[in-house]
Amino acid sequence: MSDDGWWSIGELAARAGVTVKTVRFYSDRGLLPEAGRSAGGHRRYGPESLDRLRLVRSLRGLGVPVSEVERVLSGGDGARDPGGALEEVLAGRLREVGSRLAALRWQEASLRALRDSPAGERAERLALLGALPSPPGTAALVAFWRRSLPARLPRRVVTAVLDAVVPEPPAEPDPGQVLAFARLHALVSGPARGGGGFRVPPPLPEGSYRAGVLYEGLAEAYALAAAEAREGREPDGGAALDGFVAAYAAALGARDTPEFRRGLLEPLARGACPSTVRYWKLAAGLFPPGRPVVGALHHRLSLALRDQVARDAA
Repeated sequence: MSDDGWWSIGELAARAGVTVKTVRFYSDRGLLPEAGRSAGGHRRYGPESLDRLRLVRSLRGLGVPVSEVERVLSGGDGARDPGGALEEVLAGRLREVGSRLAALRWQEASLRALRDSPAGERAERLALLGALPSPPGTAALVAFWRRSLPARLPRRVVTAVLDAVVPEPPAEPDPGQVLAFARLHALVSGPARGGGGFRVPPPLPEGSYRAGVLYEGLAEAYALAAAEAREGREPDGGAALDGFVAAYAAALGARDTPEFRRGLLEPLARGACPSTVRYWKLAAGLFPPGRPVVGALHHRLSLALRDQVARDAA
């Protein structure tokens, strides 16, 4: 320590285990308090500067940018009680690291999907996977369903439908999932992006039914069908099938009769177009395990109705 009781910049650097250049950089940024200057104008530092420098090094070692270190130090005395600024900076850093990890997981799974692809599929997979950010978002899927849903559907129903039909990108995908998501994205994004540019066929002729009544009734029927499936019960003749038909009848202002059930088969068959079936096949493996897949439940109930009508006709 110098004769005046303070450390020179070199002494502070030696005690902290850093270079003089590092101390000078942080001093110039205002992160290290100077105790004063020597007669020759040289910087002098006290013990609080060593505490501050160690804190700065710890934060920088965790990848906290210098600008965020400044926030922490301005939020308290910087050595003992940085205050709420430290909590905010750490939370932001955790979010950033989480996003980077998610991107790396998707990149890893994508690379594995390319590495393990048959030679004849590699070019297609490369184009599909290269068109997606890592990790991808759901904006294209949401836009696709908004185009497909009736314009007059209540907002709360739209929100419920989107929650049920749009899969979130898995946090830790396997190669099959990244490939399925890429193909799903291409399917709904239109010809300019390599997709089919299709829309889900309307469940009933436009203007002939109350859309909100139908979609709310179908949600209840799907919930019953999911419960029946978990219990290993078939939907034929059960509450789920009755609720399924009742949703269409209520939306049309009709009665659930054998004739109505026969007539319902045609719009149900029309809705099962190849592109819609492909959407649900691709999406099925992207929903969390145990979560009901709306497309599979709808198909299950449609088949049950067809079989019931066929038996009644026989």
